Amino acid sequence: MTITTKGRYALRVMIDLAQHGDGSYIPLKTVAERQGLPQKYLEHIFRLLVQNHIVEGVHGRGGGYCLTRKPEEYTVGEILRLAEGDFAPISCLECGAEPCERAGECRTVSMWKNLQGMIEGYLDGITIRDLMSDANNTNCGV
Repeated sequence: MTITTKGRYALRVMIDLAQHGDGSYIPLKTVAERQGLPQKYLEHIFRLLVQNHIVEGVHGRGGGYCLTRKPEEYTVGEILRLAEGDFAPISCLECGAEPCERAGECRTVSMWKNLQGMIEGYLDGITIRDLMSDANNTNCGV
């Protein structure tokens, strides 16, 4: 499983909205400038977040984006699933995958399922609020 720029940028956008949101809408241009990210690319990410009711968007003067919930109510796992899909470490565990013809004799499938469960558990245990705190202590730039 690889987290792409789409997933990483989605998390950065969510943290930005949480840190700077005071109930008002933040223009996409402002977020893009603060994060040093391409505005065109963020349009796609915001569209995904709005369609899934993660953020709310308003067009026109005074418009922009804001969170629909409190930062502690969003998990990293939720955001990454929207951007990246599931956390399956192998193709036969992906959502909607065809049943593997070797599933009955596969000696590694339980290991991969356990790994997937650990990844999901870890990422679902971290909130945007947690990342806001971490963002104050690091200058990662990822």
